[in-house]
Amino acid sequence: MLGKLLNFSVPHCLHLGNGKSSCQPLRMLVWINHRTQGLKSPPESLSDLGAIESLRVPGKMTGAGITSLGSQVNKCKWEEFRELREQPTDPQAEQELINSIEQIYFSSDSFDIVKYELEKLPPVLNLQELEEYRDKLKQQQAAVSRKVADLILEKQPAYVKELERVTSLQTGLQLAAVICTNGRRHLNIAKEGFTQASLGLLANQRKRQLLIGLLQSLRTIKTLEEDYPGAIQLCLECQKAASTFKHYSCISELNSKLQDTLEQIEEQLDVALSKICKNFDINHYTKVQQAYRLLGKTQTAMDQLHMHFTQAIHNTVFQVVLGYVELCAGNTDTKFQKLQYKDLCTHITPDSYIPCLADLCKALWEVMLSYYRTMEWHEKHDNEDTTSASEGSNMMSTEETNFDRGYIKKKLEHGLTRIWQDVQLKVKTYLLGTDLSIFKYDDFIFVLDIISRLMQVGEEFCGSKSEVLQESIRKQSVNYFKNYHRTRLDELRMFLENETWELCPVKSNFSILQLHEFKFMEQSRSPSVSPSKQPASASSKTVTLFEQYCSGGNPFEIQANHKDEETEDVLASNGYESDEQEKSAYQEYDSDSDVPEELKRDYVDEQTGDAPVKSISRETLKSRKKSDYSLNKVNAPILTNTTLNVIRLVGKYMQMMNILKPIAFDVIHFMSQLFDYYLYAIYTFFGRNDSLESTGLGLSSSRLRTTLNRIQESLIDLEVSVDPTATLTAAEERKEKVPSPHLSHLVVLTSGDTLYGLAERVVATESLVFLAEQFEFLQPHLDAVMPAAKKPFLQQFYSQTVSTASELRKPIYWIVAGKAIDYEQMLLLMANVKWDVKEIMSQHNVYVDALLKEFEQFNRRLNEVSKRVRIPLPVSNILWEHCIRLANRTIVEGYANVKKCSNEGRALMQLDFQQFLMKLEKLTDIRPIPDKEFVETYIKAYYLTENDMERWIKEHREYSMKQLTNLVNVCLGSHINKKARQKLLAAIDDIDRPKR
Repeated sequence: MLGKLLNFSVPHCLHLGNGKSSCQPLRMLVWINHRTQGLKSPPESLSDLGAIESLRVPGKMTGAGITSLGSQVNKCKWEEFRELREQPTDPQAEQELINSIEQIYFSSDSFDIVKYELEKLPPVLNLQELEEYRDKLKQQQAAVSRKVADLILEKQPAYVKELERVTSLQTGLQLAAVICTNGRRHLNIAKEGFTQASLGLLANQRKRQLLIGLLQSLRTIKTLEEDYPGAIQLCLECQKAASTFKHYSCISELNSKLQDTLEQIEEQLDVALSKICKNFDINHYTKVQQAYRLLGKTQTAMDQLHMHFTQAIHNTVFQVVLGYVELCAGNTDTKFQKLQYKDLCTHITPDSYIPCLADLCKALWEVMLSYYRTMEWHEKHDNEDTTSASEGSNMMSTEETNFDRGYIKKKLEHGLTRIWQDVQLKVKTYLLGTDLSIFKYDDFIFVLDIISRLMQVGEEFCGSKSEVLQESIRKQSVNYFKNYHRTRLDELRMFLENETWELCPVKSNFSILQLHEFKFMEQSRSPSVSPSKQPASASSKTVTLFEQYCSGGNPFEIQANHKDEETEDVLASNGYESDEQEKSAYQEYDSDSDVPEELKRDYVDEQTGDAPVKSISRETLKSRKKSDYSLNKVNAPILTNTTLNVIRLVGKYMQMMNILKPIAFDVIHFMSQLFDYYLYAIYTFFGRNDSLESTGLGLSSSRLRTTLNRIQESLIDLEVSVDPTATLTAAEERKEKVPSPHLSHLVVLTSGDTLYGLAERVVATESLVFLAEQFEFLQPHLDAVMPAAKKPFLQQFYSQTVSTASELRKPIYWIVAGKAIDYEQMLLLMANVKWDVKEIMSQHNVYVDALLKEFEQFNRRLNEVSKRVRIPLPVSNILWEHCIRLANRTIVEGYANVKKCSNEGRALMQLDFQQFLMKLEKLTDIRPIPDKEFVETYIKAYYLTENDMERWIKEHREYSMKQLTNLVNVCLGSHINKKARQKLLAAIDDIDRPKR
């Protein structure tokens, strides 16, 4: 059994005297013993080696483990081992056998001997060779085994001695463990029974004595509470007195204590300095500055002060916003406290946005006011003698004092810009954290007003133009205003399409400044000056916000009160408080009994109850000219609900523009679109007529036509459906346009009884003229805020658009004039007249009476319409001018249709026309009669000679070719020859040719 074990393991472990490494013989023997008992590896500890002793001296083993292991050794194997060692051997032969063992057997333990030997076998096995090789291996095994046995037995005494020492050490360790266990148990008993009870009482008594001493010290210190200069002065005096005896150790320790006290006071000074940032107290700050001067650290104090202001701004805005966020969240979740300020601002709800912004500005105002008062304090104390505050201490030289003052002044001036920049960035972050496009107009204006007030604070604080705030609010405003304006244009189209063009009664002294949207124009936009604090003269200095609120109050508290006052709805009442009052404004005034007493003296404003400035007597009414068709109406402005809505909308636009001047151009551009659309709608509803220019009267000026074409191209969307192939640019342009409005079906313009909707035409046209007048009134205000580079746009808008509003009267009222008189009937009557009479007639023709009856009927209808709406004098003049002009031109056309005419017939024409003029002048006050010369000149042309006629034809291009040709053929044919007639006709043809 021993030989079999050695066959696999001995060559790896022994030092066999041939230069080959091996394990110690003792370990080898133990390993052999483990392998004998079925163990996989040799023992690693000394306890495992105990089993070897049983092989040699079993009687001397004392350990239980060693005895047990030794008893397990097979005695037969041990005897066999001893017999093997006692066999006679030749040392030289043994060594040669060992040397013949292959080197690979002495490699690592992982070497597989069996596998190696099997792989060495030849392909063809020979039994005799195998037996010989087996015998050789056995001899080598036997030699190695004997060598191992010799080495093991040689070290046996040393092993036994070392094993005894190990046993003795084990016994000593067991005794020490018992002693330690007993010691720990006794210490535990001592701790519980003595330390925690008795010594705990002693410790508490000692703490009590210390606290009593501390209380006495605190009572002593309380007498110097916040008297930092006094405390520092006392410490410095003590240091000065102790410096004489500093060679004593106790005095040296006292100096150390005094220095520690000064450091503690300096820490308290820093805390006291930080309190200045939110609530400046002049007495408190004076003590702090005196203390820093005594310490000789005025510059350090100023550096610390600016650091505290920066930190105060950050902490203030964070706490304000955090408070609103947690309040809106409805819980005390601490997750918001971990957010950055930028992320925190995104959690503000729209309902809490404005209150939070107001509180934010209030808090920042307090910080800036404290800084302002700090600067005031330093400016005030720069010229004062500071030596009294440092009496008894080391005096600074005059140069050092001046240097400190210069440093402080520069530091404070530089800090103005730095602090305002921090304020701007914090407010900018808040502004951009919420989408303001969903806000109501009044709320958005309130936001702008707060920011405007804050920018005013910045300008007074450090002269800053607040570019950061302006850019952030400009982005929000442009985005908001584009959406807002587009909605307002759609609303305006809806109003226009549902407008019945009824008069909206207002008081006679109505002004747009009476509307709350324009209240800002009556007030100074500098809210720093209250009415009670207005300067007595123009030369008086304007009171700034910091001067006004230095002693108390907050400029951002006024805004909330101002907002509450403006609660009137934009589309609220039109000046009425009841339907009955509204009905009374439209009733007919045929007699004094139908006129309310209020309207006999003037219109009274129902909202304010104001009495008229000047009443209109009945005598005054009767003395009015007949051409002013408003005898029973007060001279109030003519406007509609839609006009009033547009005016109020303009006021809102101006509010935004006045608050935020950087977007002035955008606002004015949108305001011009409101006027453009209103003008285009009036023209589309009442003035568009394809035959308007066919009369050659030039009713539409080139400027008006240019303006209408521009509005149609830039603002009016004429496409019915969206073209899917249209480019993106075209689609964007269409978004900026508004569909053309359509006249309400309730407005009838085809009835002769109402003079073809004259009342509606008057209200519409004159409301446009009134709107233009309001824009003219606002021009200086718009020009004041318009950027210089954009002022040409404003000038062009007024010169080419606003000023053309009154020009719409001519084409609109021409349509009425063209239908009010039956001119065709007059032509038929004139055609029945015989003009080739031989005698001069004394009686005019019947067509003159018919025409005059038409004018009388027209006059009666005007009076009927004037009962519904006042017809201003310019309107009535234009109507009469159009009718007379058309009548005169119809008379010329009738004369031009004459086939035969004699000298007496020409005289009859003059008689008819003079009769017409004489009767007409009784109906109208228009002087001179329009186109009077047009008829008279045509009649007188009959008497011209051939040469004079040719020149006359070239000079009078206002007559049509037909009229001129008839004049030559019919009227002059009797006294000129054919050649002369041909010459004159050729001259007429030359005149007409350029028109073709």
